[in-house]
Amino acid sequence: MSETVHGVLVVDKPGGMTSHDVVARARRLFGTRAVGHAGTLDPMATGVLVLLFGEACKLSAYLTGQDKTYSAGVRFGSATDSLDADGRVTEERTLPAGWLARETLDRALAVERARTLQVPPAVSAISEGGRRAYQRVRAGETVELAPRPVRVARLELLEWSDAGVDVELEVSKGYYVRAFARDLGATLGVPAHLGRLRRLTSGAFSLRDASPWPPPEPLPPLLPLAQAALRALPPTRLSRTATAKARRGQTLTSDEVESTAGPNEISCWISPEGELVALGMRTEAGVYRVVRGMRDQS
Repeated sequence: MSETVHGVLVVDKPGGMTSHDVVARARRLFGTRAVGHAGTLDPMATGVLVLLFGEACKLSAYLTGQDKTYSAGVRFGSATDSLDADGRVTEERTLPAGWLARETLDRALAVERARTLQVPPAVSAISEGGRRAYQRVRAGETVELAPRPVRVARLELLEWSDAGVDVELEVSKGYYVRAFARDLGATLGVPAHLGRLRRLTSGAFSLRDASPWPPPEPLPPLLPLAQAALRALPPTRLSRTATAKARRGQTLTSDEVESTAGPNEISCWISPEGELVALGMRTEAGVYRVVRGMRDQS
């Protein structure tokens, strides 16, 4: 397999397959082993999945750290072990007509808008003690994960009824929409689970950028590495001399670059030819140092 495929491909993941399934097929289609992604989607979920090829895998931490937007449907009256429709039902309750007043729902949504800590689902890929949480659950263990910091930038109610709600959320890295469904139900005092989930955006990438999956022939072109990096990070423009030094991992001074990046802010270092040379940082002392070098992508 080739190791010279570099760039980013945004795909619209269909339901019923894991993110790993998509990555495995991308490796076969594009003939390269070096494929990753910028943020897992559960099998039930659809929408934006950002695939990273070759040197683009070095951008993973920066692309996964950006906010994501989802369209979600929460269903009331039943709870599952995975907190979504793919799980085993753990509780069911018949809810009477008219049980949910709009004022009650608004108060519950306000609680979720203000949330800063969230307990992840036990059925998740979070690793503790060298084992994934979902593996421990499947082995019959009771798993209790610690709350994690999260942020809700936007939570909009689209539709609601006694059976459930449809919402759109913009949330931080580490936020589980499955946990949102669980917590919303808990606040309302009813069992609930996530009935549907579609990722609309992942950072600067949206469904407008996405190719269908599996992709049609001929294969869609990859977004070049520099263009992908510039969607997530500020630019630092290098001279030819500075480019050569950066490729050797040497530090640069402010008179060798053009940059608006602040102190200790990661930026993408771009050569005069428009190629991503490195990810770098300006220190408090005004020195630019390489954080992650990039191989020649030609």
